Amino acid sequence: MKFTAPHIEYDLLSPILIIVAVAVLGVLVEAAVPRARRYVVQVGLAVVGVVAALVAAFIVLGRINPTSDKPKLGYLVAEDALALDGPTLYSWIVILVLALLGVLLFAERRLEGGITAFAGQAAALPGTEGERQASAKGLEHTEVFPLLMFAVAGMLAFPAANDLLTLFVALEVLSLPLYLLCGLARRRRLLSQEAALKYFMLGAFSSGFFVYGIALVYGYSGSMSFDKIAFAVSSGSGSEALLLGGMGMLAVGLLFKVGAAPFHAWTPDVYQGAPTPVTAFMAAATKVAAFGALLRLFYVAFGGARWDWQPTFWAIAILTMVVGSVLALSQTDVKRLLAYSSIAHAGFLLVGFLGARSLSEINVGDINPVQAVLFYVTTYGLTTMAAFAIVSVVRDGSGEATQMSRWAGLGKESPLLAGSFAFLLLGMAGIPLTSGFTGKWAVFAAALSAGAWPVVIVAVLMSAVAAYFYVRLIVVMFFTDPVGDGPTVTVPSLLTSSVIAVGTLGTLVLGVVPGPLLDLLGRTAQFIR
Repeated sequence: MKFTAPHIEYDLLSPILIIVAVAVLGVLVEAAVPRARRYVVQVGLAVVGVVAALVAAFIVLGRINPTSDKPKLGYLVAEDALALDGPTLYSWIVILVLALLGVLLFAERRLEGGITAFAGQAAALPGTEGERQASAKGLEHTEVFPLLMFAVAGMLAFPAANDLLTLFVALEVLSLPLYLLCGLARRRRLLSQEAALKYFMLGAFSSGFFVYGIALVYGYSGSMSFDKIAFAVSSGSGSEALLLGGMGMLAVGLLFKVGAAPFHAWTPDVYQGAPTPVTAFMAAATKVAAFGALLRLFYVAFGGARWDWQPTFWAIAILTMVVGSVLALSQTDVKRLLAYSSIAHAGFLLVGFLGARSLSEINVGDINPVQAVLFYVTTYGLTTMAAFAIVSVVRDGSGEATQMSRWAGLGKESPLLAGSFAFLLLGMAGIPLTSGFTGKWAVFAAALSAGAWPVVIVAVLMSAVAAYFYVRLIVVMFFTDPVGDGPTVTVPSLLTSSVIAVGTLGTLVLGVVPGPLLDLLGRTAQFIR
């Protein structure tokens, strides 16, 4: 039997390959480098690797030539398993920027007195002598950096996947490291391990739904490639029950990753229990990757069946916005508040997802759904990274002071920090002159163009509800007297300070001058088939 070697376009895949190489080298560092030097080596390797991958992503984007009047749609690579087009490459750039910010948060040592926020010995049970000895010796789990790189590699492959099998592999590669990272908090170990277990168990169930959906869609179309599935859908061949069941199962797996209701139950517990650097990265980057995959799957593969899946997504978008906004009103923990805020933002993103009546409507010109969603995830990612970075520096004797009552008087204790956090909250609320306002305008405009005005009405109402709990926290910081000693702000190193500065500046710039980025997305937000 003759074997034909697959053709791999290594130059076009260089961003993914660089990240995978860094992850593998990071594993080797754990085996070969003395413990005392691992932190410096791992941090340097991760930063250099992410920057190199980011430069490679810009080079590949340049080959599409997005600034020309007729940019190239993209490339199908790795035997058509991956599609490198405008949405994919833009998602790569955003994910890598967020990954670089995530590495800086992971590397922060000053907040914990010279060690990172991760457990010194993850295998030791909370409260045992082994854990106390690990803390006393200042041990650190530098394995978190290669785990982060493996998660980033999965996130890069996720929005680029052009067949169902690749999509599933990317989903698992990005998920498994996050399950581990969520259980590695240095403080509140039991809460952290509970978060990891909940995330893993519910994630395993969602993966089961996803695999079952793959089987049903394969039974319907006879193929796992998106273009062949699209052809089967447009020609109406196969059992409609298989198609509807497959789309529903696949949607469950993807909606779980974005934290949409009713698949959101893991989000508050995991966001609260995970180490705050992990929460920040997971909240920001996972949404970029998951919505990139969601757009490609349902616009490219299932675009011909839009009248079948759109009503369901209408209901899910409304439910997600209501659940996230209403349940956030009763939260007293800042991390849980931001978790329910994340759920609400997933609903707003789904509003933009409803914007196209057909794939042919995604043209260069007016605001289109791909353009709107990609802009929104950019603004949300930068704002969220900075917000969680600020959460990590407000502390008391037992670690992070996440109870909202402990934030009373923060405006007097640290006006600059509280002012930055207030600005980020206003950005999440969608107040004008912030990136959140432009993002919401974009997704609402895209949905209105497709006639989804009932969903937009609900979105506007829920935006008003969300503004209330954001403003409530601002009132606590600036207009409420502290109880007892009040909050304590630990001055972070340049690492965390850089994340706060970049996120805050991005929220401001994309709110005041959003035009260049929207124009760029308008030229590149087209899928290759």
